[in-house]
Amino acid sequence: MKIGVIGCGNISGIYYENLSRFDGTEVIACSDLDMEKAKFAAEEFHIPKAVSPEGLFADPEIGLILNLTVPKAHFDVAFAALQAGKHVYVEKPLAIRFEDGKRLVELAESSGLTIGCAPDTVLGGGTQTCRTMLDRGDIGDPVGGNAFMLCPGHESWHPAPEFYYEVGGGPMFDMGPYYLSALITLLGPIQTISAATKTTWNKRTITSQSQNGKEIVVETPTHIVSILNFANGAVVQFTASFDVQATTLPPIELYGTTGTMLVPDPN
Repeated sequence: MKIGVIGCGNISGIYYENLSRFDGTEVIACSDLDMEKAKFAAEEFHIPKAVSPEGLFADPEIGLILNLTVPKAHFDVAFAALQAGKHVYVEKPLAIRFEDGKRLVELAESSGLTIGCAPDTVLGGGTQTCRTMLDRGDIGDPVGGNAFMLCPGHESWHPAPEFYYEVGGGPMFDMGPYYLSALITLLGPIQTISAATKTTWNKRTITSQSQNGKEIVVETPTHIVSILNFANGAVVQFTASFDVQATTLPPIELYGTTGTMLVPDPN
């Protein structure tokens, strides 16, 4: 599969490195709105060409577009790639509106194309082992659980953290998919959701080296507490926050009628 990557930001490096390890995948082009970033990535990771987004979609050699843009651009980029006849893999989230995510899935199906979305961490040994134990009845019937994604935010280390606090960012869209995907893999579909949210600071200050001192306007809730009612009857409380300092709470803890299970961090 010949792959074109769009979005040459902080996360792209690990994709380039990992994709080079597989015989069946080859990154042949990369793209970014900032062409300097695309050219730098092409040189650093030995990618044959750096092109504009339009050039990426039009390239007949490319079979799959890897969409690593910021969350609010995920839908537009994925939609354009599907319209160009390319398979698509998107960093999480698939889209920031449910309706847009549904449109992408429907377009892929009607076009005979495949669309996938991060995270794939549920396929790892930790979550799969827990799933085997649940299927075996090791903790009896699932009753409920707690899940926590708690951190003080990303502005202390990320070189360009602004998008984490824009619409489409925040702890639920950014980190929530890891925990929700794990919970659904373990417990099945969620039937109903209720939640409360809080924005602790309207502005935050970047302290990472490249933009130290720059202020970010916060556009999205940064502390979210939800109650997830699963179709199998289990009830799970999930808190996702960019407002919490160090904690020792387990990432996921599931309670059954005969035992309790600590699930490894799916992130």
